[in-house]
Amino acid sequence: MAATTSESQAAAESRLEEVLSGADLSLSQELFDVLGLLDANASLRRALTDPSRDAEAKQGLVTQLIGSKVGAATLNVVNALVASRWSNERDLGDTLEHLAALAAVAVAERDGADGLDALQAQLLGFVDLVKADHDLLWAFEDRSATAQAKAELATTLVPNATEAARSLITRAVTDPRGLRPTDLVERFAQVAARRQRRWIATVSATRPLTQEQADRLLAGLNALYGRELRLNVVIDRTLVGGLRVEVGDEVVDATAATRLAELRRRMAG
Repeated sequence: MAATTSESQAAAESRLEEVLSGADLSLSQELFDVLGLLDANASLRRALTDPSRDAEAKQGLVTQLIGSKVGAATLNVVNALVASRWSNERDLGDTLEHLAALAAVAVAERDGADGLDALQAQLLGFVDLVKADHDLLWAFEDRSATAQAKAELATTLVPNATEAARSLITRAVTDPRGLRPTDLVERFAQVAARRQRRWIATVSATRPLTQEQADRLLAGLNALYGRELRLNVVIDRTLVGGLRVEVGDEVVDATAATRLAELRRRMAG
């Protein structure tokens, strides 16, 4: 992936994070709807990814087309996307798809790590079920079948799935964008797995922690990050400084001395 697209994707995720806390599943559904509009209109894709076109002009076009049809959060995210630069037209749509999936995953995340566990299990359970039955594989890949028929079939296969899981599965079987539906559902499950890393604190230490130290450390991390994390302790005798903590993509080590010192104080009591 080109550096230009990677930077734009990172910026888009940051913008999405700003609106996720107050969003419901409609944000994901609206982002998917915008993606459908882009996929169906090549001239629009070219206009929104043209590097010679002014960002404000692109945002004005987006506002004109969807401003009255979507919520403010969706418009905000899409406007940020089109203001960025992309290596090719496809990258804009792929990023929009990722953000739409992430918005649905964030709804499941309202129940913490358990909600993400359930979402992954339901998505991968659907994949396993379909892959084990050639008739189901054929039914979802049959181009003559209507999107409604595929959506109804998918719903019958996951009657107890959460709303977020049903939404992602339905999207995958009705508009897989050139992929096998099961492959797209697996991709959505990967989005959930990546999100779940935010709920796991991997602690590297030079020696095993006592139960009291582990409890104190976890309490400190929970207070620091504002959520109930899961603790995973790894022994690393070569570690300099005695303690290294990873939560998601963030690393707390000797380069973050103040935060690390605070965690050590909490462990010491």
